[in-house]
Amino acid sequence: MEAAVEDWTSAAFQLPQWMQIQFADQKQEFNKRTTKIGRRSLSRSISQSSTDSYSSEMRILCMREALQFLHKIFINTAPRCYSTTTDGMHKLSPESFLAVKRVLMETLAALGAQCRWAACNIYSTQNEVAAALAEGGFAVFAWKGESEDDFWWCIDRCVNVEGWQPNMILDDGGDLTHWIYKKYPNMFKKIKGIVEESVTGVHRLYQLSKAGKLCVPAMNVNDSVTKQKFDNLYCCRESILDGLKRTTDVMFGGKQVVVCGYGEVGKGCSAALKAMGSIVYVTEIDPICALQACMDGFRLVKLNEVIRQVDIVITCTGNKNVVVREYLDRMKNGCIVCNMGHSNTEIDVASLRTPELTWERVRSQVDHVIWPDGKRIVLLAEGRLLNLSCSTVPTFVLSITATTQALALIELYNAPEGRYKQDVYLLPKKMDEYVASLHLPTFDAHLTELTDEQAKYLGLNKNGPFKPNYYREKDIEHFLETSRNKFIGFTLGNDIDTLVGLPRPIHESVKTLKQHKYISIAEVQIKKEDELQQCPMTLIALLKLLLAAAPTSKAKTDSINILADVLPEEMP
Repeated sequence: MEAAVEDWTSAAFQLPQWMQIQFADQKQEFNKRTTKIGRRSLSRSISQSSTDSYSSEMRILCMREALQFLHKIFINTAPRCYSTTTDGMHKLSPESFLAVKRVLMETLAALGAQCRWAACNIYSTQNEVAAALAEGGFAVFAWKGESEDDFWWCIDRCVNVEGWQPNMILDDGGDLTHWIYKKYPNMFKKIKGIVEESVTGVHRLYQLSKAGKLCVPAMNVNDSVTKQKFDNLYCCRESILDGLKRTTDVMFGGKQVVVCGYGEVGKGCSAALKAMGSIVYVTEIDPICALQACMDGFRLVKLNEVIRQVDIVITCTGNKNVVVREYLDRMKNGCIVCNMGHSNTEIDVASLRTPELTWERVRSQVDHVIWPDGKRIVLLAEGRLLNLSCSTVPTFVLSITATTQALALIELYNAPEGRYKQDVYLLPKKMDEYVASLHLPTFDAHLTELTDEQAKYLGLNKNGPFKPNYYREKDIEHFLETSRNKFIGFTLGNDIDTLVGLPRPIHESVKTLKQHKYISIAEVQIKKEDELQQCPMTLIALLKLLLAAAPTSKAKTDSINILADVLPEEMP
């Protein structure tokens, strides 16, 4: 059986001779890296992978685990979804080196891409996977337990290579994009697009876009429904328990836990801990998410109100300085502190590296930080991502995310000139729904199909997409901002600077707007009923909500009357 697996994989992923030569040179170049004392470099991993440490049995084991999704998800779906391939794509990517990520790498290579890879997290790499990839001819710069210097060195080696120019970026956290902007800005002249899958990375892209510094199109995979629901919600719902159990052997029943942030990650963590019998508190800045937490049965608090009594603190915000030194000083003895958000910025770990505090490594990824009075807290993964550093990530969820990433790369790479401008875009809803449909056979699930009459009534195509592109947006303002190329009609800001909002067939005049958390509308007027009928029902429904917020006026009354004729439902 093992021989059969090995023969099949070698036949399926026989790399071109030029690629083998190029990557062989890269491995030799990588081996020039001076290994720091006490650190295990990838060069050492690669050299040992050809001897006894990474045996053929281990490589077959890694491959067998990855192959479970290869035929079903990638090889069988990506070519069907697009008639084009990724021939000519030169892709850079910092990713977590897990077994299923190997499937993504080999799939992109099989479709014609040349890939160079670095890790997005210093603890998330599985050394056996990275070594097997390097031995198989891929340019890999990652190992588990990198130092900060090693982390940035690996990203630089991924980018800075003579005779090789990237034209696509697959990022996780925005570090690679940031590094290229900082060190090699001229590379963006040939880069066609960026695909980003994390909250932090997407936030950094929007910052670049707002400042007018984003010089290529970018695809926001994080806010796709498949990523939000499955990777963020369902995956974290399982991995939080796995990570805590593996590192601390904690009993969850009766423990008091505070979850900072009630986005999709926070929802998953809170639900899992509540189901295990924990008493869960939630902190949140967004009143809508806060109300959701209350409706789900969690007590909404400020962190300083419960910091002395809780047994576990979990950050899920994607922000910085959520748990600062003041809170760490006030925690009870034995409190467990971990991060499920992103990077290592949520917990102020740097403030703990002072002479009066003692660090004691009790097991892999588990540190006891001891105060002078004997109090100690349990810090997991040095404040980095718990689920990537200390637990397994379900391969089924990774399959969904990786499929989404692959389709986003293909879409940006093959898009005709002018389709995407220098902005941040959501994954087209058609692709989002297609990724979900590919995974339904796993559950022997059968979709119901709309009749022609039902599809006409809903204003939808029978084959989708079934949700508007702004579905799952965090708020209406974000929808308007990201949709400015398709809609007109609202002024955001104190001055008239950006027009976005209503469908083009609708004529409107905006006199004043308040730039606060919520939008107020001064005047909205529909131009013609026949033009309105050309709008999708979803946009008409949005217009109803916007009209409801507008001050009373004759224009508003006339618009409501026209709406009632087109959409005879109770007005809000």
